[in-house]
Amino acid sequence: MRVLLSTVTQEKTRMRNQKRWRKIASLAAIFIGVTIFSYNLYWLNRGFSAYSKPEITPSYFNDQSEPIKKEKLYKSKPVHGEKIGVLTIPKLNRSLPILEGTNPDVLKQGVGHFEHSVLPGDNNNSVLSGHRDTVFRGLGDVGINDELIVTTDAGEFLYKIRKVRIVNQDDRTVIVPKPKSTLTVTTCYPFGFIGKCP
Repeated sequence: MRVLLSTVTQEKTRMRNQKRWRKIASLAAIFIGVTIFSYNLYWLNRGFSAYSKPEITPSYFNDQSEPIKKEKLYKSKPVHGEKIGVLTIPKLNRSLPILEGTNPDVLKQGVGHFEHSVLPGDNNNSVLSGHRDTVFRGLGDVGINDELIVTTDAGEFLYKIRKVRIVNQDDRTVIVPKPKSTLTVTTCYPFGFIGKCP
């Protein structure tokens, strides 16, 4: 009788332990799920907060009514695919060719210059783009007060980084005109992501 009673007690203890471990595993799974959900929600919220509808479309760059009084730096507009200069990123110890255009073929060869923006050094916003896993690999290490140097036939232009923004891929506010010579550099984010840009 004692042996039978002992076996029943052991069975009940084993079942209680199983229930306890199931409960712990369930709570751990819920905690991990909430953590992952919160992390994704944070980045989603950060993306939405950075996103705003563009007030000015890129066609504004072609508007000749904007009075900019400055000596013309470039004799002619470069043709698509033409090398127009070099972008030097001192912090990364890299010099990258800049080509006219931002289509996939151009971006395979170097940094692309957005054709609807002004050329580097001109008054307004000059926009450069590149892939995060090729020419702009390591760009995440570059931040506020770091320098970018653009060298073209018109001269050497030194830019100091004043702002770093994460925006939605459809956000065009980064390419709007500026009152003075400005350089905007764009690439995909996050930098550690492996694969194609969305």
